[in-house]
Amino acid sequence: MLTSLFITGTNTNVGKTIATRALLQSLNDNSSSAIGYKPIIKTKFQETSVLDEINKFTSTISQSSPISLTANEINPVIIQNSHEKELVIDFNQINKKITILKQKANYILIEGCGGWRHLVNSQTFYSDWVIQQEMPVILVVGIQPGCINHAVLTAHAIIQDGVSLVGWIANRINPGLTCYAQIINRLQCHIPAPKLGEIPYLLRPEERDLSEYMDKKLIKNIIRGC
Repeated sequence: MLTSLFITGTNTNVGKTIATRALLQSLNDNSSSAIGYKPIIKTKFQETSVLDEINKFTSTISQSSPISLTANEINPVIIQNSHEKELVIDFNQINKKITILKQKANYILIEGCGGWRHLVNSQTFYSDWVIQQEMPVILVVGIQPGCINHAVLTAHAIIQDGVSLVGWIANRINPGLTCYAQIINRLQCHIPAPKLGEIPYLLRPEERDLSEYMDKKLIKNIIRGC
């Protein structure tokens, strides 16, 4: 059975793309295939900087799967300077892209923008679409001061919205954090979902095999049960 999952974060810049790479690498083997999809990229940069940022996202996701995808298949919607005007997101088009991608793989990992309550315009939360699609969710927690509060609030918001929180991933984005182990223990106590892996602070994680930091067996069992 094909499964689509949504990858959200406690905030922006917590490592959703890196976590998506780790999940893709964990799922892609001889018996299954997984591809990544980032429907919406928001950027504040201009001209060539935009292309560089988009290429970073799409190449990290495409190189994490043996199935070849174009940049447009991975990221069909690019938004610049989103505060300048009211945006209209065509979620029907995003859904059509998912239907096409379903013909290519067993699993589709859909990376969100920012956190769970990310506004795509003044009226619409990205999570509204996820709820409508009834997608299971994986939460990425950037391990840094304040992350316990953000993670617990986000986890409970996801569950209260009526969708399934199937797991969470710790991503160490602050290498100098002295209470790292304590934070992980507290997150495990208070997030009502299993920890799927811990990604340490790494140089160039987009070039590494991150599956070694993930619980591959647990991930496959959970996703197959969705």
